[in-house]
Amino acid sequence: MSILVVGSVGLDTIETPSGKVDEILGGSAVHFSVSASHFSHIGLLGVVGDDFPEEHKFSLSERNINLDGLEVVPGKTFRWSGRYEGDCNAALTLKTELNVFADFRPKIPGSWQDTGVVFLANIDPELQLHVLDQASSPSLVVSDTMNFWIAGKLEMVKKVIARSTVFLVNDQEARDITGCWNLARASRALLNMGPAAVVVKKGEHGAMLATKNGFFSVSGFPCEVINDPTGAGDSFAGGFVGYLSSCGSIDYRHLKKASVYGCVMGSLNVEAFGPSRLMNANRQELDERYRDFFRLTSFEEQP
Repeated sequence: MSILVVGSVGLDTIETPSGKVDEILGGSAVHFSVSASHFSHIGLLGVVGDDFPEEHKFSLSERNINLDGLEVVPGKTFRWSGRYEGDCNAALTLKTELNVFADFRPKIPGSWQDTGVVFLANIDPELQLHVLDQASSPSLVVSDTMNFWIAGKLEMVKKVIARSTVFLVNDQEARDITGCWNLARASRALLNMGPAAVVVKKGEHGAMLATKNGFFSVSGFPCEVINDPTGAGDSFAGGFVGYLSSCGSIDYRHLKKASVYGCVMGSLNVEAFGPSRLMNANRQELDERYRDFFRLTSFEEQP
């Protein structure tokens, strides 16, 4: 089943203890799409300026990512600049230039309106709802958000949650939306808003899945090389949604496997700057790391 994703496409300037890169390919829709493309066909909905490098379009197209929904308009492409220090757990944003992304009004191409799976990356919730209004009854809607929208448009964020099959959120965002410090209670409160499942992303510590059937927790992968964590959450989402799209089911068993594949993709993403590690990965590597997760977390039941 193909996946429609709407989100940012941009150029990132990133500095970490491993080095610095200038204006490399980035954005939430990019990291998600490259990750999910290992499992399914992707349609990317976004906007760039006329300064966006042609080689980036080519590299995305090579990954089975359809760019018919990528608008190219006069002006400058969205740019983000950030720095990571120490353990690279938090980014210090140095500069954000919305440029053409400030006036983005996504329009789903006619041939995509019946896409079965929709992923709403962490853009303005009003735009997320605008996309859902154009989609023809998708069977799976997965959404993400960020602290900026929670602080400024909480009621709109809640409307998106209510129309989502699965809601992805990090631990602090879950607390901010619900007012619950305890993550188990926060997850339950989010489930009560409408989605069938909630996934709390916990960075290097993995993720927690909550459904009416209970909780499932997957650990983070012990990465020995961390060059750039930018986009790891979006790469997690790509693995999660991509796997669900490929198997065509959202039962509890497949949601758990999707959570593991999400952690697999997030752990690969951090090993290189931008989405390059995921672009060069193959399915054999993904499945081997999935088996690594199994070996890390399996244990004998006590009688």
